[in-house]
Amino acid sequence: MLLRVIGWLLLTEAAIMVIPCIAGICYSEGSAVNFLICIGITGGIGFGLMNLRPKSKEMGKREAVLLTGLVWVILSLFGMLPFLFCRTHFSVTDAFFECMSGFTTTGASVLDTLEGVPHSILLWRCLAQWIGGLGIILFTLAILPMLNYQGGMQLFNAEVTGITHDKLRPRIGSTSKGLWLVYICLTLLLTILLLCSDMGFFDAICYGLSTMSTGGFANSDMSLGKWDSNYIKIVMIIFMFLGGVNFSLLFKAAHGQVSDLRKNDALKVYWWIIIACFAIFTANIIINHLGHNVADYTIDPLFQAVSILSSTGITLPNFSDWGSVSIIILIIMMIMGACAGSTSGGAKIDRFIILFKFLRNEFYRTMHPNAIRTVVINGKGTPTPIVMKTLAFLFMYIIVIIAGAIGLLICGLPLKHGLFCALSAVSNTGLGTDITGVQGTYSHVSDMAKWLLSFLMLTGRLELYTVLLIFTPGFWKK
Repeated sequence: MLLRVIGWLLLTEAAIMVIPCIAGICYSEGSAVNFLICIGITGGIGFGLMNLRPKSKEMGKREAVLLTGLVWVILSLFGMLPFLFCRTHFSVTDAFFECMSGFTTTGASVLDTLEGVPHSILLWRCLAQWIGGLGIILFTLAILPMLNYQGGMQLFNAEVTGITHDKLRPRIGSTSKGLWLVYICLTLLLTILLLCSDMGFFDAICYGLSTMSTGGFANSDMSLGKWDSNYIKIVMIIFMFLGGVNFSLLFKAAHGQVSDLRKNDALKVYWWIIIACFAIFTANIIINHLGHNVADYTIDPLFQAVSILSSTGITLPNFSDWGSVSIIILIIMMIMGACAGSTSGGAKIDRFIILFKFLRNEFYRTMHPNAIRTVVINGKGTPTPIVMKTLAFLFMYIIVIIAGAIGLLICGLPLKHGLFCALSAVSNTGLGTDITGVQGTYSHVSDMAKWLLSFLMLTGRLELYTVLLIFTPGFWKK
């Protein structure tokens, strides 16, 4: 049954590859033929797996966890074929890294320059981010109604980020379609608004896909500096912010339940964190005399705050010039991330709210041992098992980052750079350090480090448990 579902997904991936193939034809690029080969390989194997007839069509929680992890790896393996065939001079390691970075919306790249890269490849990178933004499994649930009866809820829980998951409709397929409808409408609106600027049609589509997914892949070495437009920056600030909001809230707001936005604690904290970081960045720019006009003191620091907290990772201007205080704030934002249920990375604001409220209760109980207090989120008490699960997640999150840093140290990276790169991968932000450059690429990192970073990106995107469970002996025992 797992292989059959993977077959359906490979067919879907082959169908999506048709879009960059058409782009290659429109721009008279030889890559269009190579995309046709990739479509044939991916679609052929997908068709063969789809025609399997399993004895049982039921999927439990264990099968759902295994399928979720496998799907992201297998789709990245087939998604890397265009990078290998379309004259981008990628090795297998580089191609897999680039594709995994796309699907997990990390935005880290091994391309030294984007100049001369075929339009079809640029579009494929952004499409990978867009599909992975809301989730490959969530996309599958929306297009395959059969999974409503065959472990759909287990698959939904295995992939969607957050502590608890809102089911907006009685059937999980309807919930998936609702979330994807919001996602598609926001992407279309963003693309239309970008078309009202100096951006061309192709760039507007690519930046619309990568911004709404909070992925951050660019089409030019200059990124948004190619246009130097405050209008573009303001539009992207708005949609990067929306990308960091729980899509269940956006869905409810679209159906008239606006009051849920006002009641949501995570959204309130998300908003106030951005304001606080914006104030710190602005103060830093003033102190270091880095500003030259009004936009340098207003739009740029706000853009940077929203970009990093939402894990989009676009840095304009050169963020490293803003001083050590800004770098510390950047690291905190990378760890924290935006709201659960969004397309952003990080540990999520919701979990930190639970952590700080739990700590506040513990301090209170120190003075009043007989007091009974609960962690209240959105006006409701949070069950103790969920609080414990949240604390365990945050503890494991730090362990994974440290373990990743040690692994990168073994792979040849200095400790401080390895720690930052591990955090960047697990938080799906995609920023580099002195070795890669803040806006640089990972082309100079060893192959072993790239495979490890790919694993960390996947682990961070699926929020640890889904990937790490597979490596526990108990997972394979009945």
